[in-house]
Amino acid sequence: MYLLANSRLTTTSEDFMPFITVQIIEGRSVEQKHALIKEISEAAIRVLDADPDNVRIVINEVTADDWGVGGVPVAISRANPKTS
Repeated sequence: MYLLANSRLTTTSEDFMPFITVQIIEGRSVEQKHALIKEISEAAIRVLDADPDNVRIVINEVTADDWGVGGVPVAISRANPKTS
């Protein structure tokens, strides 16, 4: 429920619904992703004082070919690690 107060759109505390998106490179196990969802949810509940039923977490997995660091796709970086 949204309320208009003093010409500003505000929400009531019971409507607060954090929607958290996580982007990771694919390859994590289902167990790891479930644990990540649990830990992030608990942090949002604690830090934001959010209702547990209103916390939403989405994990977007990206291929190593579609994720770049320093101008280089991660797939290439992993195949050719720097040597010291």
